[in-house]
Amino acid sequence: MPVSPRLSPLLEQFDFARERLADRLTGPVMDSGNGTDIEVGPMTDEEYLWEPVPDCWSVRRRVDGPGLHATVLAGIGDWGRDATPAPHPFPPPFTTIAWRLSHLTELLTLRADHTVGSHTLTRDDFHSTGDAAGAIAAFGVGASAWRKALLSADDTALDTVGYSTYPHGSDLDDPFIDIVWWVNQELLHHGAEIALIRDLYRARQR
Repeated sequence: MPVSPRLSPLLEQFDFARERLADRLTGPVMDSGNGTDIEVGPMTDEEYLWEPVPDCWSVRRRVDGPGLHATVLAGIGDWGRDATPAPHPFPPPFTTIAWRLSHLTELLTLRADHTVGSHTLTRDDFHSTGDAAGAIAAFGVGASAWRKALLSADDTALDTVGYSTYPHGSDLDDPFIDIVWWVNQELLHHGAEIALIRDLYRARQR
């Protein structure tokens, strides 16, 4: 199915942001933003779980329990992401790369399922991982699933309220094209945050 002219720029933006984040996480080079390649090493497990300040929210072994101000470790499996039901702590806890990448991957995976999949996945079904390589691979799978969901959308779908039935956002109240925009800004801003934490980690080592 041809890509709608209305979707095309958003799809291009998604592809750019996804590739830039993936390169930033894995190397061996990343685009500096002006077309110049900059060398960057793959993210290590230590860096993935690094807590730049005290009392971060992160991804933790379930047997260790949640971090400060968190009441649950969200998801399924041996690792979970710090979380708590609303009202959330204020000011919000600083979050690690692990937390941010898990959150972003869950968002992509669940929204894809609630657009072109089973429409059944919940946060309780999501697996966070305690290692960097596993988290990067899961991000790739989730991003590919979301991109496939985007390619299913014609102009009618883009205008359909509730085309995505994802239960943890405004999907049931907004036309799908607004959700596509929202996911792009999630990818862009969390990708930038992750890149900054990588820069801070590198500066710390110096």
